[in-house]
Amino acid sequence: MSFSAGLSHLVNNSASRGFRELWLLRGYLLQFLLLVIVQIAPAQAQGGVILVLGDSLSSAYGLDVKAGWVQLLQNRLDKQNAAYRVVNASISGDTTNGGAARLPSALEKHAPDVVVIELGGNDGLRGLPLTVTRANLERIIVDSQTAGARVLLLGMRLPPNYGPAYNDAFHAIYEQLANQYQVGRVPFLLDGVGGVDEMMQDDSIHPRAEAQPTMLDNVWPHLQPLL
Repeated sequence: MSFSAGLSHLVNNSASRGFRELWLLRGYLLQFLLLVIVQIAPAQAQGGVILVLGDSLSSAYGLDVKAGWVQLLQNRLDKQNAAYRVVNASISGDTTNGGAARLPSALEKHAPDVVVIELGGNDGLRGLPLTVTRANLERIIVDSQTAGARVLLLGMRLPPNYGPAYNDAFHAIYEQLANQYQVGRVPFLLDGVGGVDEMMQDDSIHPRAEAQPTMLDNVWPHLQPLL
């Protein structure tokens, strides 16, 4: 073999090896990208989590759970193709103390993006000290924010028989905490519902199914900016 022929053979072999190495590298890159996509896709499909921490007003007391405003919220999100899953952690009869006690495990389990706090009504109906209610709600807000969640506080009012001084001070707690911690606030969850006979069950405390869309409409404008 002449020198020129040998040189040509060496160049051709080097070029061939270069192409093979290039194709191998391309294959490795494709495998890596597929692996990344597979790992990321479930997280994207799962979307965010909205945790509702409430009492009987959010647990659909006396109703089919599908008729409650929390389930109606999930339905609305699904209809709008919003990638959020609503977790209803509401227990009938719960107080702010109970909610504060069970929140940490719910935060750890669900890692919510948004926490909706609907508590305090039972505190007021039992005439509990306002300082206790405020401290518990504050603890819930701080724990939620520390976990990285955005917070929406649903304001409550009490029946007039508790007296204007107690009622006004009770209602003011929600506004004070919302301002202090810069969280969203619904002024009154039962606006347009409470005190309206056709909207309330026979106990005059728990809303009927007909009232649930109104409750959701009260929440929605304040929740939407947090999504």
